[in-house]
Amino acid sequence: MQLRTTLSAFALSSALLLTGCQNMSPDAMLQSGLMAVQAATLSDAEVRSMSDQACAEMDAEANIAGPNSPYSKRLDKIANNLGHQINGTPITYKVYQADEVNAWAMANGCVRVYSGLMDLMTDNEVEGVLGHEIGHVALGHSKKAMQTAYATTAARNAAAASGNGTIAALSASQLGALGEQLVNAQFSQSQENAADNFSFDLLTQRNIPRDGLVTAFEKLAKLGGGESSMFSSHPGSSDRAANMRTRLAAK
Repeated sequence: MQLRTTLSAFALSSALLLTGCQNMSPDAMLQSGLMAVQAATLSDAEVRSMSDQACAEMDAEANIAGPNSPYSKRLDKIANNLGHQINGTPITYKVYQADEVNAWAMANGCVRVYSGLMDLMTDNEVEGVLGHEIGHVALGHSKKAMQTAYATTAARNAAAASGNGTIAALSASQLGALGEQLVNAQFSQSQENAADNFSFDLLTQRNIPRDGLVTAFEKLAKLGGGESSMFSSHPGSSDRAANMRTRLAAK
């Protein structure tokens, strides 16, 4: 499994560089391949460190709700219900004041929700959505997304560095691009289902009503489209709501 992951990352890097390889020095091409392999073998500590940097860059560019904001006060209550740690990873919650209906989490426990989503949903529905995003962290999906995003960024960085044979540390703009890739990461059907079930189980363990997880997906289904993980068509929001209803009925 590790070899397959490594080869996949190397193939991704090679494909991204193919069209521009004639303009790259041999050293730059070699380093690109090495960084792609490195991406597939990033340790948990390295993934957390890179997530810290990417999340900090995203925060720096966002309009974050202050502590006295009604959004922040709502989120504080939701965060206390969900908990501030998962599998030993501290969870940090913030609200981005933006109309976008979105929420995401990175492998370091950085959880962000947009005010547009909070305007659309009840507290219980937000709990269901954030439980889902935390699930991606707890189940290792966010780590894999970081590996893929880093392999892509490493390849582009190598292309930009062609001619001097070196690859510089990621700049602020590159960290921002890395963060954007993570925010818009598309997860597989099995990963989405697993994160849904994680949220359901987390709400159960924390004695939080599970109905909001169903109605949140129903609202997302009515909106349709979107690029974030919660709008993924693998499976669609309507199917995910139905799956959660089935689980509720079984309890």
